[in-house]
This record gives sequence, structure tokens and C-alpha cells, in this order.
Amino acid sequence: VSSYAVLIDCETNKVLASKKADTIIYPASMTKVMTLLVAYENVSNLSDTFVMTADIVNRLYEENASVAGFSVGESVTIKDLLYGVVLPSGADATCALAEYISGSEEGFVKLMNRKAEELGLQNTHFMNSSGLHHADHYSTPIEIAEILKAAMENSFCREVLTTYQYTTAPTQQHPDGLVL
Repeated sequence: VSSYAVLIDCETNKVLASKKADTIIYPASMTKVMTLLVAYENVSNLSDTFVMTADIVNRLYEENASVAGFSVGESVTIKDLLYGVVLPSGADATCALAEYISGSEEGFVKLMNRKAEELGLQNTHFMNSSGLHHADHYSTPIEIAEILKAAMENSFCREVLTTYQYTTAPTQQHPDGLVL
């Protein structure tokens, strides 16, 4: 049972039920909804690829983060990374997209915080693309709902968020693709 919740009618924007909806919380993996939205809005070619680095894979392994399972040296399409962000809650995919789009996670986080401002969010601040705990990484249930609403208004993000299972393109490391 969650200590925090909000249920909103998306057509009327009316809050139907809530439980501490304005309380500042750590968004954890709900961060990945913003990562998906910002990443998709900042890519021009879903067929482009990113080669997964040892730095990304090893750091996330040490932090015990959830990952999609991409391997060091694997050339992964941007589309597959976007699915890898959401379906397995893959921090490897979030970090890869951050580097691909902005050259660093810090640069990508600036885009995330800019998007939060665009959405009018006043109690949301990001420090990373994956939702790993940080004291200055926070939001509220009502603002997380606003992020989700914005993502669902984007047809590609809606497709990713509502997909049950997806298989990535075959690579040398995963000849049959990865089932996410």
C-alpha cells in the first residue's frame, strides 16, 4: 500500500482521489517517464545507434540499479533504448540515451529540468535520468501525474508506456534480441 497517490480524470483534469498528492517524495523509477519523454523529443532518428560502454554498465552494476541487460560494446538502436528505459526500468538505457543526446548525464538532466519548467512543475527537480536516490532529486505525486499525462499525449511515448513486451533488434551480443 502506497503512502502517496493521486487519481486524475485526464479529460477534465479533475483530481478524483488523492493521498498526500502534494507531498515531496523521491520519484525513483517514475523518473524514467520524464527520461522517455525528454529523450524522444530530442532524437531525430530512432534507427541511430549507441555503443554501450563499460563505464555505464559497470557503474550501474556497482550501484545495483535495474537494467535492461545491454552488454558492453553492444550497438543498440535508439528505439530499443527508449523501450529499455520503460519496460525493464533500465538504467543502462537511460544513461546511454543521456550520453547520446547530451554527451553526459548532467547535460541531459538540464533538459529534464527545463521540461519540468515547461510543464509548470514547481516541486520537481532531477539529478539523474534513472531515478537513483539523491537528496536533490524529488517530485510530488501530482507532478509525477502531470509528467505521465504529458508523456501519454505523445503518441510514441504512449506506445512505449502501454507495450507489454518488446524484443530488441538482434545484435552480435544478443543474436535473438533481448525480450523486454
